[in-house]
Amino acid sequence: MEGREWWLWGLAVVVTLVLTFGIVSLTYFQLHPQTEGTYWTDLKEWVRGLALVVLLFDIYTLYQHLQLQRIRRQLAERDELFQLITENAADMIAVVDDAGRRIYNSPAYQHILGYSVEELKTTSSIEQIHPDDRLGVLEAARKARSTGQGQRLEYRMRHKDGSWRILESTASAIRNAKGETEKLVIVNRDISERKRAEEMLAHSAFHDGLTNLPNRALLLERLQRALVLSKRHRDYKFAVLFIDIDEFKVFNDSLGHKVGDDILVQIGQRLTASLREVDTISRPLLGQSSKDDTLARLGGDEYTILLEDIRTPSDAIRVAERLQSRLAVPFTVQGYEIVVNASVGIALSTAACAHAEDLLRDANIAMYRAKRAGKARCEVFDTAMHEGAVRRLELETELRKGMELGEFRTHYQPIISLTTGRITGFEALTRWQRGNRLLSPAEFITVAEETGLIVPMNRWLLCEACEQLRSWQRQFPAEPPLSMSVNITSKEFAHPDLAKGIGETLRQTALDPYNLQLEITETIAMANPEKAASVLSELKSLGVRLSVDDFGTGYSSLSRLQQFPVDALKIDRSFISHMDSDPESHKIVKIIIMLAQSLGLVTVAEGTETEEHVNQLKALDCSFAQGYYFCKPADQHVISALLLKVNSSSSSAKAYQASAGT
Repeated sequence: MEGREWWLWGLAVVVTLVLTFGIVSLTYFQLHPQTEGTYWTDLKEWVRGLALVVLLFDIYTLYQHLQLQRIRRQLAERDELFQLITENAADMIAVVDDAGRRIYNSPAYQHILGYSVEELKTTSSIEQIHPDDRLGVLEAARKARSTGQGQRLEYRMRHKDGSWRILESTASAIRNAKGETEKLVIVNRDISERKRAEEMLAHSAFHDGLTNLPNRALLLERLQRALVLSKRHRDYKFAVLFIDIDEFKVFNDSLGHKVGDDILVQIGQRLTASLREVDTISRPLLGQSSKDDTLARLGGDEYTILLEDIRTPSDAIRVAERLQSRLAVPFTVQGYEIVVNASVGIALSTAACAHAEDLLRDANIAMYRAKRAGKARCEVFDTAMHEGAVRRLELETELRKGMELGEFRTHYQPIISLTTGRITGFEALTRWQRGNRLLSPAEFITVAEETGLIVPMNRWLLCEACEQLRSWQRQFPAEPPLSMSVNITSKEFAHPDLAKGIGETLRQTALDPYNLQLEITETIAMANPEKAASVLSELKSLGVRLSVDDFGTGYSSLSRLQQFPVDALKIDRSFISHMDSDPESHKIVKIIIMLAQSLGLVTVAEGTETEEHVNQLKALDCSFAQGYYFCKPADQHVISALLLKVNSSSSSAKAYQASAGT
């Protein structure tokens, strides 16, 4: 703009001087005299020519003036637009000179950082930047001056209140006519909220939402690092503690999930407070480590601890025992006083594990061993546990395959009336035809129970037994009719549709419900007496009979037992098998029979194996018996032959003994 204006003014001066010189020359400096007429004629021509030149110059000058005015308007509009953008932009825009002095700062600086324009002008552009980030900012500015375009950069800048904001910045160079960078335009964006959201997202990805403890993903990452470190340094040892709260489901079911969640939070807090500072667990991915990050929750009621840099395995055992003792102190949750016990499994870094998952699996296996050993215990993983777990997994796979291929068989053991000596019913028992072997329930029932396969297995057993009983009732009519006893497992007993499923089976097989007797162990019945009473009443409404199995092995409240709608007590075989040699066992059997008679219940003695057992049971007025003395469990063909033989024989005892030898 200035160059064009000077050029226009200079041209005007030149044209003016040329015109002046021409006029003066024509008027006063004629070198050759002419006639007056010719002179004036030539002068007029010259004047016209000069006038035309002046006119053209005036037109050109006007045109240039209009162009300059247009450019000025455009510049004014652009300046106004720039002011509008910079004053209302959310981003902070700054212009600094080559020495880093601020030339311009947009109003956004005051909105975001709290500094006024005057305050910014009195300070260097580097003063508010975090000391740890200054070198990076200066290097980025140097690159921007040399290349003309700066790289994207994140750094912290101090707010006027002393807090730190995270800015995302880009810089562009302003060059002079020589191509030298004389200013930088810097655009800063406040990304503090975004970074905070990213950190929260990253935190939630690696931490449990309920307790805010590290989760499985973060624990596995730390375990893998510990494994790598242990391979590099032979002296470095660590241990993994897998903690499971015993009977936690009882708290959840009886007190509600809100109380259960509060218990889990308090357990996490107590475990964390109980750990030493050197007990390192799953350090957080972001920020600094804290004592809360010494514990990982895998989900549910499972917690895992990584004890780093231990000296001997006994260190891990001592920590586990200390944690168990701390957890045993009652918790107070929403007015309830709750006592918690925990089973702990320990896996040591000395085990040959290549992956973190393997170490965690070993600790889990050890924890289950502790539970099976009686709960509230601590077990250290060994190779035998791993082999047992592999066998168990193989057994579970074979169980599922056996269910699909129909490899399970139903065997029946007769129940004998000690008064008449006749077969009054049977107990249905599951057997597994695994290839050439016939497996008893002792070899697979525990795995079936733990995996939940026991539910479909026993549904099939119930249906098979009811159909077989109907067939025997038609083939061997008796008064009263033959009956069938079927065991109800803890998994089935907890199933909400238990009564509905049994009712459907009775309708499908057209069996009189009174001829079906359901056996529930004493342990199941007394685990939760209120719920047991409700379930037993629901089953009783079907018209079936109920008995308490393995009676005498658990703890029964007589008042509770009297409230249960049961019809019979089955005396556990451990008492029957020793009653002829152990006076205490004989007394227990006698007391159980007397108790049953006082409550109006019949008694069934399991495990009757000798004639002496039978004679003593008769003397004690026991109602029924079953055992190898009479007959081993057998398939429907053997039992059918036995029924036919007993019915045609005058001596039932001989027929039983003959069949027992088969």
